[in-house]
Amino acid sequence: MLTAEAQAGTAGATGARGRLGSVALVIGGIISLQFGASVAVLLFPRAGALGVVTLRLVAASLVLLIACRPKLRGYTRGDWATVLAFGVALAGMNSLFYEAIDRIPLGAAVTLEFLGPLILSVATSRRLLSLVWAGLALGGVVLLGREGFDGLNLVGAGCALAAGALWAAYILLSARTGQRFPQADGLALAMTVAAVLSLPLGIFSAGAALLNPVTLGLGAAVALMSSVLPYTLELLALRKLPASGFAVMMSLEPAAAATAGFLVLHQALGWAEVLAIGLVVVASVGAVRSAGAKAHG
Repeated sequence: MLTAEAQAGTAGATGARGRLGSVALVIGGIISLQFGASVAVLLFPRAGALGVVTLRLVAASLVLLIACRPKLRGYTRGDWATVLAFGVALAGMNSLFYEAIDRIPLGAAVTLEFLGPLILSVATSRRLLSLVWAGLALGGVVLLGREGFDGLNLVGAGCALAAGALWAAYILLSARTGQRFPQADGLALAMTVAAVLSLPLGIFSAGAALLNPVTLGLGAAVALMSSVLPYTLELLALRKLPASGFAVMMSLEPAAAATAGFLVLHQALGWAEVLAIGLVVVASVGAVRSAGAKAHG
């Protein structure tokens, strides 16, 4: 028989491993998402921003529906309302973000978009220390976008900010969907809603270009990298990671975007960008450790 202290220690170790696993899921999703965004930028000349969004969401929904085969019975009106709201947030967030990166640099767009999760992290956490990590993360993202904000397209900046507001909504709705639906079933259903909403806009914007085999292939790759993999990993992570800690961990997004922009789009990294990456990494680690301390407090 284990003593109470030993049982508590075992539970604590299990909880710590669970949080570390959730952190790994989030980081994997971030890397996949930003490299997918870089590939999407290369695809814009073929199908336009809204056309690429449609390809991404339709392909992602088909993959998730086939993989998950979600059941449609046994859910309440509240469950379906959550899925519908999640789908609307997905469609709006993706469309606005792609319109932003069609007009402004990837790093600057993600930096502006991150303000949504940052505000969410401060609003949902009652710990004073969370303000420190949020402030450190804000300093990092501002530093990262310092040069990219010169002469910024106002429409692109507005789209990025609006996408950030929907990103905050996505975080909350993803957590609720994960609690109401098993596995990734809720995500599959929400992605289908988003695909249906984006389809008319994509067809109107790109037309027959959506049927080009090369465009379809690249669109499928973007869907896997930017939707299927990251959203599934984040949904699983949010089952164990508090929304406030997850939101500040999103500060890694601008750093990943800068790295992807450098490797895929050949956007150079200066000393300021490197320093910013260090700041957001420290903020993310601190946020996760604070969340763990709160869980045991």
